[in-house]
Amino acid sequence: MTPAQARAARALLKLGVREVAELAKVTPNTVSRIEQDDQGPRGAQPVTIEAIRRVYESAGVEFIPENGGGAGVRLAKPREAS
Repeated sequence: MTPAQARAARALLKLGVREVAELAKVTPNTVSRIEQDDQGPRGAQPVTIEAIRRVYESAGVEFIPENGGGAGVRLAKPREAS
């Protein structure tokens, strides 16, 4: 998860920094720091980044890897009940 993907995921879900922090059980400053670091999330532990990523994924965000067109995020289609 890149800083830009983290910012975009939060925006797609219309969540505040404090809301994400509470759901991921981290501090709001940690969420902000991960979103602001254009060189990659230096200093943040991988487990912290994964906790935030899981919050976004559980809310329906899909992370799109770099594939020549740039990394990104999108909302998953709702799953149909079977």
